Amino acid sequence: MNIDRHPGERRDRGLPGGTLLNAPRGQRSRIRSGTTAVLAALALAGCAASAQDGGAETAAGEQPTGSAPHANAAAPPPAGGPPPAPKPITLASRSGASGGEALYVEHCMSCHGPNGMGTGLLARRVQPALLEARDNLAAQYVIVAARRGIGNMPPIPRGEVSDAELQAIADYLAAGPHEAAR
Repeated sequence: MNIDRHPGERRDRGLPGGTLLNAPRGQRSRIRSGTTAVLAALALAGCAASAQDGGAETAAGEQPTGSAPHANAAAPPPAGGPPPAPKPITLASRSGASGGEALYVEHCMSCHGPNGMGTGLLARRVQPALLEARDNLAAQYVIVAARRGIGNMPPIPRGEVSDAELQAIADYLAAGPHEAAR
């Protein structure tokens, strides 16, 4: 029996002594909370020190090298910033949609629209990636891919999209390319 170990301690499996694995269960949470407190205190001390040093001048009256006043302050956003996200395509934005097109917008557009994940993943393998812009989709292929799932696309159950609705979507896509995709 190893006298150096507490009965509740686990073996360290080659890790240096004093690791969290070696600490008894009740002491582990104290170690974690103590570590968190030390890290928070260091972070706050670093922020306070940099705020004091940010506007300080050296004995010669110049700015310290490599620092500007408020060097840790948040930088202003880049000019223009990122472009805004495109507006989602919904039935409201396609008021004239009916039949398979309306069902496609309702059930498929969130992933297979211009900014959907399905379009991004398809763009790695086929062009055009937008399903509405393709002219080589057979209706039966769309049905099988939707029901069984393909790649990262999960299978679409009948409780979510009925067979008649899926047939209408497949017929709509097979008749493509569509002007709405442009």
